[in-house]
Amino acid sequence: MKIIFVGPTLPDAADLVDDDIGVRPPACQGDIFEAVRQGANVIGLIDGNFEQVSPVWHKEILHALSQGVKIGGAASMGALRAAECSPYGMEGIGSIYRLYACGTLLDDADVAQLHAPRELRYLSLSVPMVNVTATLEKLNADGRIDGEEAAALEDAARLIFFKDRTYQAIIDRAALTGPRRKAEILDLLLTREVNQKRLDALELLQWLAEAQDIRTPAATRWSFNSTSMWKTAFDNSK
Repeated sequence: MKIIFVGPTLPDAADLVDDDIGVRPPACQGDIFEAVRQGANVIGLIDGNFEQVSPVWHKEILHALSQGVKIGGAASMGALRAAECSPYGMEGIGSIYRLYACGTLLDDADVAQLHAPRELRYLSLSVPMVNVTATLEKLNADGRIDGEEAAALEDAARLIFFKDRTYQAIIDRAALTGPRRKAEILDLLLTREVNQKRLDALELLQWLAEAQDIRTPAATRWSFNSTSMWKTAFDNSK
């Protein structure tokens, strides 16, 4: 069985995967453990909940890996957990994962965004910092904004709380000259946005499609330790 946890990063995921891949909403603590208990052999983690509920626990990822389950992460919570758990066998996919893995990105909030609930197809209500950065880099490389403008826009974006970060809010705060230039740049940001989270999520879908639907225990130098906290949280649910 193959499972992917995804939401606002790729709201149309169910339309993009084959029938052998189960699409589940953003993961929270216990969801990966439960997927393993239900027989999942391959798990893709893109989105995860983290405010009103406990986020995916690293320990349950280690448990899954110790059972021979393949786990890949990308784009959002998946990129964070992959950067943290790749030494133990979790696979990271995409450029956002690589930026966290090498230390270029450090802040968890760079992938966070405000969005509508599942019933409204996770409509995005704010823009994540990783998309802002990718968009500014592309506009600068294409000569549509200069280096000073890109820096001013990025500085402004980083000062805005992730739930309030929109391209309009960035333009309003940025130290740019003239209302006409601001309007021009806002149009560029809206029409030429690089949705890096989505691009990375699509890479993970490809990884998931190509993965063999079997458990394959890998030789490791570590073993899973069933701590007292683990036993309290999960052993009774087996």
